[in-house]
Amino acid sequence: MNLYFLRHGIALPKDDPKIQSDEERPLTRKGAKRMRKVAKGFRALEIDFDRILTSPLPRARQTADIVADKLDLETRLEELPQLAPQTSVQELVSSVAAYRDVENLLLVGHEPLLSETASFLLTQEKAVRMQLKKGGLCCIEVESFEAGSAATLQWILTPRQLRLLASH
Repeated sequence: MNLYFLRHGIALPKDDPKIQSDEERPLTRKGAKRMRKVAKGFRALEIDFDRILTSPLPRARQTADIVADKLDLETRLEELPQLAPQTSVQELVSSVAAYRDVENLLLVGHEPLLSETASFLLTQEKAVRMQLKKGGLCCIEVESFEAGSAATLQWILTPRQLRLLASH
């Protein structure tokens, strides 16, 4: 399985007076615009996501909606509560394991959960220090979700790199 980790786009700041809590922060206009360009960059990668799973929080859901729309994959999109920021790595891995028969699975969520999950899959602990930028994408090949199983980092792309791919 190829597991793709996509961090949500640029959202309103936590201290914005229009929002009551971190959980309700939406994408900014700039964040949505950049995500549309990032999604165009996905086309250049020629990845056919079999399923898109997203955190239920607005900024992640909006990011996933943009990607699904640009790639005509709206019917493959679903919310996964375990992609919410307060979830543990083990809970997320257990939930994603249910999709083990999917070849290309895109997870849309938040930091540090995404990078900690990637690290866990690669090392069975949180030994790899990495952080996805907002709109950044990482690909990990996962052979199995069994303990001690190997996973391989395929690549990490910044949002800028993805936007550049969109222009080619």
